[in-house]
Amino acid sequence: MASNKGKAKTPMLRIKQVRSGIGCSPKQRLVLKGLGFRKLNQIVLRPDTPETRGMIAKIPHLVKVIEAEK
Repeated sequence: MASNKGKAKTPMLRIKQVRSGIGCSPKQRLVLKGLGFRKLNQIVLRPDTPETRGMIAKIPHLVKVIEAEK
């Protein structure tokens, strides 16, 4: 049985969708879907990785980072 002792906990980001993907390019809609958004004003919890930060950077007008959890 594996234990989690000594492993650092990955910091997490709370991301909220603040604008609709209607009227955006298909690639931007796919980024929204890739982050796990289904509805407006939905909040998702994602790991704070360069990949996630890059996805957020592609659609800054549609999402808002509420807080970073430790």
